[in-house]
Amino acid sequence: MPPRDTRRPDRVAAAVREEIAMILAEGVRDARVTGFVTVTGVEMSRDLVEANVFVSIFADEPEKSATFDGLQAIAPTFRSRIGRALRLRLAPRLNFRLDESVARAARIETLLATIKSVQPAVDATDATAAGGPGNTSDDATGG
Repeated sequence: MPPRDTRRPDRVAAAVREEIAMILAEGVRDARVTGFVTVTGVEMSRDLVEANVFVSIFADEPEKSATFDGLQAIAPTFRSRIGRALRLRLAPRLNFRLDESVARAARIETLLATIKSVQPAVDATDATAAGGPGNTSDDATGG
């Protein structure tokens, strides 16, 4: 029995990701899909039957929810286009998942920038008084 190609699901996942991104760039007909949608990743099952499609939606909360519902509704359309484009015998079932990692990272960046702007600058004299490089009480002279 020949060895299984374990990279095939990864290759198909990358192709599915590109195809969905292209379909979204062309525009979809569902009026609910109004937010800016980015396909952040695709996880393919080993048997290529299911694909978890991770999307990031940049919009306010009601628009984000409507856009996600629209994506779920047009998943069969995506599936048929992917099957034709990739010439797969069986196109994978698409399960859209909301990827909050991009929004979470942006929030962390904002918080870090806020902390940095609020934190007072430490000058050299404060560093010396706090035991910095100018503090010589621990040197060999016993001072």
